Amino acid sequence: MRKRKIQLYVATAIIGAVLIIWLLASSGSDNREQTTKAKRGPFEIVVTTTGELEAQSMERIEGPAAMRDRNVRLGDVKILDMVPEGTVVEEGDYVATLDPSAGDTRLKDVQDELERLEAQYERTLLDTSLNLRGIRNNLVNLKFDLEEKEIAVEQSIYEPPATQRQAQNNLERAQRAYDQEVRNYTLKEDQAIAQVKDVQINLFRKRRELEEMENVLQQFVIRAPKSGMVIYYRDWSGGKRKVGSTISPWDLTVATLPDLSVMQSKTYINEIDISKIKKDQQVRVGIDAFPDKSYTGVVTEVSNIGEQLKNTDAKVFEVVVRVNESDPILRPAMTTSNQIITTTFADTLFIPIEALFGSDTLLYVYRTNGTRQVVVPGDMNENFVIITAGLKERDELFLSLPEKSEQFKLTGTELIPILKERVRQKEEEETTRKEKATEQRERRNTMRNGKRAN
Repeated sequence: MRKRKIQLYVATAIIGAVLIIWLLASSGSDNREQTTKAKRGPFEIVVTTTGELEAQSMERIEGPAAMRDRNVRLGDVKILDMVPEGTVVEEGDYVATLDPSAGDTRLKDVQDELERLEAQYERTLLDTSLNLRGIRNNLVNLKFDLEEKEIAVEQSIYEPPATQRQAQNNLERAQRAYDQEVRNYTLKEDQAIAQVKDVQINLFRKRRELEEMENVLQQFVIRAPKSGMVIYYRDWSGGKRKVGSTISPWDLTVATLPDLSVMQSKTYINEIDISKIKKDQQVRVGIDAFPDKSYTGVVTEVSNIGEQLKNTDAKVFEVVVRVNESDPILRPAMTTSNQIITTTFADTLFIPIEALFGSDTLLYVYRTNGTRQVVVPGDMNENFVIITAGLKERDELFLSLPEKSEQFKLTGTELIPILKERVRQKEEEETTRKEKATEQRERRNTMRNGKRAN
């Protein structure tokens, strides 16, 4: 019995030792330092950004163009109702209804003004008729007086010369009064015609304004100008124009009918990377909703003016990428991932970025042969960096800081002056850039102060 217990203890000890050795071996394999090799081959520098699909061309569904007319003078008009986004419509189908309340108020004002002008027109006709009638009556009286003075002159031939002269003076005075009243009547008649014409013009203008207002209100039910899919319009602020939004005479767009055969992705590039982006650069386009789909594209537009995104201090530049392929699954507002290929190297040496250590004036890698090799890096992308000097193809490197890294011998020190010269050039370029920016700012301030002084 005792011998059996001893054998059991020995077997347990052996099993425990084996487990300990296995665990130590497993732990050692997990802690083994990872390495990589310098590779040679094609290399791409890519700027990755997200975007949003939209049609390259589209038909605008607009409110009444007559809203721009001078006689209408309507301000912002609210969208009262609209079909859901994505609705497929035929030409002439219902799309939206505009709120007629602002137009109704304006129409009532025009009607009131028209009634006032009609009353004024009738009053002007009556006033001018009465005035001219009074002048005509006066002319008749003056004519009678003139005839009496002529008779008095005829009868004065038997009177003394003084009486004859007095009768002649009275006749001339009566003739002058009559002639003056005739001229006065002509002027009054012309004046009356002008007054009536002036009121009549205002009346006709107001009637035309009423007709235009009634015509505009009849067009407040918006219909599709052609067949297509209704997509809500994005205004200058980036928000979608929908029920409750407003249109104005300066921007009548209610919705859009995009041409889905040619799509483009609108994206924004930060100010650091925008200098790398040029027209006609090739792009790999992915659709977040369909990760198994991939497309190609080309940069068609690069904005020269930056803008600030909402709720951020970052300055970005708008870039438009045309999608080369046509696919019925592509829809406006889908999110895209765009990889803009800015530079391509047919054959160059590169390593993972994680294998590069140091600072600008001293950059190096840890080789598995126990050396700390100084290198001169070139361009880089998100994962790799080009090495222009210091390494050869298939040189094996550590991906992380190796154990006892302080014991690695520094080699390639002859490359340090190249690194320092690059730092010096970079500092000079930065200084030049700051000086130009300061000069431009001072020039703008001088021009601004000059305008204020004027």
